Amino acid sequence: MYPTIYVGKSGQKSRSWGINLSIKKNKSRSPEISSLRIIGGRWRSRKISFTEAPGLRPTGERIRETLFNWLAPSINGANCLDLYAGSGILGLEALSRGAAQCTALDNNRSTTQKLQANSDLLDAKLTIINTNCTDFLTNQKTDIRFDVVFIDPPFAKDLHSQSCSLLEHNGWLKDDALIYCELPSNDLSFVAPANWQLQKDKIAGGVRYMLYTRFESTAQFK
Repeated sequence: MYPTIYVGKSGQKSRSWGINLSIKKNKSRSPEISSLRIIGGRWRSRKISFTEAPGLRPTGERIRETLFNWLAPSINGANCLDLYAGSGILGLEALSRGAAQCTALDNNRSTTQKLQANSDLLDAKLTIINTNCTDFLTNQKTDIRFDVVFIDPPFAKDLHSQSCSLLEHNGWLKDDALIYCELPSNDLSFVAPANWQLQKDKIAGGVRYMLYTRFESTAQFK
């Protein structure tokens, strides 16, 4: 390779070998990693890491403590479903407190890969599926029925009512299932299925969180 000769304003010549060392290559930034703590059960105080993603908003410790106090009489041996799992903290908290198994769904591959790593580390009975939650609830055929379901989608997506309807009408729930919903405190659009009875309802820090129980089939309301 031959050098290129440049002449400056002073008349002094300089050489360049075609390499501009002042230009740095743009490197794609790795997703930010954060952590949070399991607050109860056999993994109490264990920290798990998760990959930050748009719309991902893990349920805080204060709300989790209240939620699992509500679920305490029912969580042992339960088969759980964690929709829009994100960090997976609700499913892992349930398993830590005695749930038999949990299925976690999320459509972000980086998020589910990190959750799988946490599950392996804890040797948790957690089935992780990288999928669109509403598509899965609509199209997947299974005989599995869930005792406890966590519904906490990204707030901006307006998926709460749709997800609840799919759970009810596509046969995902046991007769006496418990369903936890977390949504913005100013959300006036949410509608639960007619046969879900509201058991608990609280607000903290702009978040409304509710626990429903399913008490009979919607067929009786037609």
